[in-house]
Amino acid sequence: MDYLKVLKNNNKIISKTTYCKEDVQTAADLTLRCVFSGNERCSIGRRELLIYADSFIMLNKGTQYNTCISSETPVQSFAVTFDKDFVNDFYSSYTLSNCKLLNGITDTAENKLNETLYPFNGDIKFNLSHLKANLDSGLNDELLINEYLHHCLITYNSVYNKEIFEKARLLSIQNAGTRLEILRRLNLAKEYLYSNYDKNINLNELAAYACLSVNHLLRTFKQAFGRSPHQFLTDIRLKRAQQLLRKSNYSVNEVVTLIGFECPSSFIRLFKQRFETTPLIYRQSA
Repeated sequence: MDYLKVLKNNNKIISKTTYCKEDVQTAADLTLRCVFSGNERCSIGRRELLIYADSFIMLNKGTQYNTCISSETPVQSFAVTFDKDFVNDFYSSYTLSNCKLLNGITDTAENKLNETLYPFNGDIKFNLSHLKANLDSGLNDELLINEYLHHCLITYNSVYNKEIFEKARLLSIQNAGTRLEILRRLNLAKEYLYSNYDKNINLNELAAYACLSVNHLLRTFKQAFGRSPHQFLTDIRLKRAQQLLRKSNYSVNEVVTLIGFECPSSFIRLFKQRFETTPLIYRQSA
């Protein structure tokens, strides 16, 4: 269902279902973008982030970006723009003392968040899925909608701490600022894998894209994400294979090609190891 809902406090929610779309935009305020089916390509400068139903991105105010959808099946895109006062009030309520809050003191400093792909699962997906379902059914209660958006910021804050600060602490580097910078570059590599999983990825190109040496990338990537880049890529490909087997009529051999595998037998073996069933049986039971 398509709609643009602008609340009285200037929070905005956009839902759109389309096969083809290309827009150049600037984030007016903190903006969350996700999809509930299909995929959307979001470009920020030289970076291309491919958003599927298992990932989302948060864009800072003022970020210029391009979104592109080109699909044979409908893509359900969903975006929330949080008004700056709503965001400032949220962070003030969690960072300032009760005394300061009672005296009307707020923290108006804008925090620039790490714009990268985050996992869209757990509480944040549950919360936004319920919000979308209610809005699709005609929900107009702004009090309830804003409670959903408040909870969305709570869950995003939890995701951010886990994906940025906790992963940075896993790096065997003493300086905190250096850890965060290395993680920022590792996230570039992660984005590259997500957006190019169907291609033959060259390790030297991946390291150059992340502005790291090959060995530095290999060592720190595994520290942060618990897997080597190749293992991470294989994981992405198997997840995409699941989606294609469940939601398309492509043959197994066609799926193998679409996800970037070269050998059907290797794909079937890895799929069975990961999901404890063969691709054909998985499709029949989906």
